[in-house]
Amino acid sequence: MLAVLGLPIVISITFHEAARGYAAWALGDDTPEFEGRLTFNPLSHIDPWGTLMLPAVLLLTLGTAFGYAQPVPVDAKKFQNPKRDMTLLAAAGPMTNVTLAILIALLLAATRGVTQDYPLWQATLHASIAINFVLAIVNLIPLPPLDASKAIGAMLPRALSETYSRAEPYGYPIIVFVFLVVPFASSRLGLSIDIAGPVLIRPAYTLADGLLHLFGAA
Repeated sequence: MLAVLGLPIVISITFHEAARGYAAWALGDDTPEFEGRLTFNPLSHIDPWGTLMLPAVLLLTLGTAFGYAQPVPVDAKKFQNPKRDMTLLAAAGPMTNVTLAILIALLLAATRGVTQDYPLWQATLHASIAINFVLAIVNLIPLPPLDASKAIGAMLPRALSETYSRAEPYGYPIIVFVFLVVPFASSRLGLSIDIAGPVLIRPAYTLADGLLHLFGAA
């Protein structure tokens, strides 16, 4: 599982954050450039805990994974139209993940005769498509620091936006607890509380399967 999921997770979240950096730069904010985040080098975006340790721990303990990179720093004051530009910035990461999923599906279609002889490679590419869709979907959740929250925060009055942004340190722990810990703990108690399945996993795999069938790579 580490072999199949580890590399796609690192690449997907790296491209997600790099896209946000380039989007901010294109919209007039040079903060990502100053911080050295205008790159697709994973080492520049890796968060030791969120990118490496957390996914590994979750895979080994819960049998599933979730990870995140260091958020790209952005100064909305440098945007000409902060509300509009923060919305565009919020869309950059998820749209990049969707684009990656499409490109990987095309790669699978183009190399179908070869990848069938290499099941680990094929499984990794299939997982990459689903992982990119999961990242795109999860970032639509309006919980700081996920992308959707950036657009929402820009639209709120300043006082409400500041209150809303205070939830940012708790966003990822809430995601892990609700989507991973609760289902795992409930299964040990003989219950079935699956939140990630209908909200994230099944939609992601439905989209992935749809892409594969569309391009003849299923």
